[in-house]
Amino acid sequence: MDKECAKIIAENCSPSFKKVLLMGYNGANNTGSETRLISIIEDLRMVLGKDVELTIPTLNEKNLRRYIEEDEHLKIVPIPSIYFFALKNIVKRQDLVLLVEGSCYMDTWTSALLWAFLWTTRCAYNQGIPCIAYAVDSGELSTFNRFLVKREASKTDLIITRTKYAGDRLIDIGVSAPIVNTADCAFSFETKMEDKNILKKIWNSEAPDSQEGFVGIAVVDFHLWPVVIRPWGKKVNLYKWPYYFSRSRSRVQKSEILSKYWANEADRIVEKHGKNIVIICMEELDEPLAIEVKNKMRHPEKAQIVSAGTYNASQMTEVLRSLELLITSRYHAGVLSMKNSVPQIGIGHDQRLKGLYKDMKIEKELLIDYPKGNSNLEGIWENLSKKVDHLIENPKHVRELIGRCYKEQLELSQNNKKFLKKFLFEKEDVMV
Repeated sequence: MDKECAKIIAENCSPSFKKVLLMGYNGANNTGSETRLISIIEDLRMVLGKDVELTIPTLNEKNLRRYIEEDEHLKIVPIPSIYFFALKNIVKRQDLVLLVEGSCYMDTWTSALLWAFLWTTRCAYNQGIPCIAYAVDSGELSTFNRFLVKREASKTDLIITRTKYAGDRLIDIGVSAPIVNTADCAFSFETKMEDKNILKKIWNSEAPDSQEGFVGIAVVDFHLWPVVIRPWGKKVNLYKWPYYFSRSRSRVQKSEILSKYWANEADRIVEKHGKNIVIICMEELDEPLAIEVKNKMRHPEKAQIVSAGTYNASQMTEVLRSLELLITSRYHAGVLSMKNSVPQIGIGHDQRLKGLYKDMKIEKELLIDYPKGNSNLEGIWENLSKKVDHLIENPKHVRELIGRCYKEQLELSQNNKKFLKKFLFEKEDVMV
């Protein structure tokens, strides 16, 4: 910690903010959530001091302990799947509540997750405890959830969104809380020295030549979500009772089609450009689709699955930064690869990637909007193939573009802790 930061803490740190709750998608073996949580903990200790008492609730204590060490100043608190009473009790013991999940104001994954954040906000409001949404996103919402977000998110003391696009969506919904726009916390995430060159270390245990270069595909099964609440269901679709993945014959067929297209594109890249394929699972839940893609490939020996279920955030980030090209449906794969100016193509299925690319003004060049149904899939994948060929053969322009975007986003992300400090201590209008 430098002298200037130490001075800020000494002058401004107040006993009013000794206990802070970090409410997010914690313990899911999700690289994005992991990098965000680690970065936010660093921000808080910078602003509030290293002795601030942090509480992190989780549905999966074992997974969270993979990357967060509990000590006298940091407590991991397991909560049940039906979380309302537990969260209310946790909130009332805090001096400050932070919503730290990027996918905060959206029901793309499940309404239950959205309701957890809104319930936490409501509990903090009722207890008179400050609540800040910290570098979060907004997205698609049902009519009912739009109503809930308008009502409950308006009780937040400050909402910091990671894109202007996300902030504008909240304003359009009618959220009246103060809203400022920055960039995602993960832009400042630093990897560990021992994880350098990890992709080549992974690959050296396999047959393909690591000198041929790597193209990464970060996959998401669009047809698995949202998770829905049911008293019972098939065990194969169980996330954590009472939450089940949305599965039907039609959804399963669409997932099969998606894996086929990914496999065809991966084989095409191998055959035309002689590259190795890294199938990246930014969340452990992406593994079934990744396995299907590899199994469908004509050249599975040229592919390797790298999953957040096996590797930590630092290792996953180093893999992303070692690529020649990234094709991603995962927001944080795009974010974390940018430090090394890795060319990327986004296949957006929700508002997160679209918002990021719009903020960076690269959506027309590098974003492909994946259709909700199965309309014009051939055209979508033909467009992807053209972009892939162009970027492998002519990467210079996009490398420079991504490098500039990264510097801009990194600078914006530094405003997260500045807004936090201003809100907590300077008693000024954060909007100024």
